[in-house]
Amino acid sequence: MGIVAVLWEKWREFRRDFYKITLAAVITPLMYLIVFGLGIQTTSHGEPYLNFLIPGIVALSTMTGSFSAVAQNMSVQRLYEKALDQVMVSPTPLWQFIMGQVIGGSLRGMYSGGIILLLTLPIRTGLVFNGLSVFVMFLNGTVFATMALVFSFLAKSYTDAPRFTAYIITPMSFLCNTFFSTDQMPRGIRQFVACLPLSQTSGMIRGISAGEYVGFRGIIVLLIYLAAFSLISVMFIYKKKTL
Repeated sequence: MGIVAVLWEKWREFRRDFYKITLAAVITPLMYLIVFGLGIQTTSHGEPYLNFLIPGIVALSTMTGSFSAVAQNMSVQRLYEKALDQVMVSPTPLWQFIMGQVIGGSLRGMYSGGIILLLTLPIRTGLVFNGLSVFVMFLNGTVFATMALVFSFLAKSYTDAPRFTAYIITPMSFLCNTFFSTDQMPRGIRQFVACLPLSQTSGMIRGISAGEYVGFRGIIVLLIYLAAFSLISVMFIYKKKTL
């Protein structure tokens, strides 16, 4: 019931701010498509650049949508509304509260990615997005929603959430196999960037959309990130509960 209650809160928030959320999910990725995809006529790996760019922007949208849906809201609720303290003294199990936040954030990210798919639907690219693509989008959303949950516990003020976005999300947005391939990066940096969750997601969605075989390595990497950040978030909450 705790998970359902959190998801219901997220749903009411989504309905209340539907137009704001939708515009925020559309404007920046649409600018990327217009400037990089349509404004720069080039190829990548022998294919039209749009075929490379669209899967990257879908992965990018699931990341930013999931992260922003959790980071700012949780920071405000924890620091000012003291909602986390209320959850701790309520009969709701803390793991259900965490899971509800993560699932809600991931669904918001999938909504952002789905909007990009709708926007690019009229473009004849030959890309294919199927159930496996949706699963990877959801898994990527859970990773960044859990990451946002951890950073919201580290935040000392409401202004820290944008800082975490600038320090972590923005660099990954441009470096992690979204707008250009990481193949030309210097050795060492290339391997490090390739291990980041957005790089794995972009590669998997791009491979699926091109009809290529996608192994389980990327999914395993995302699951490791999910497990690690979930454990850290649980430790934060239970540490605060025992103070």
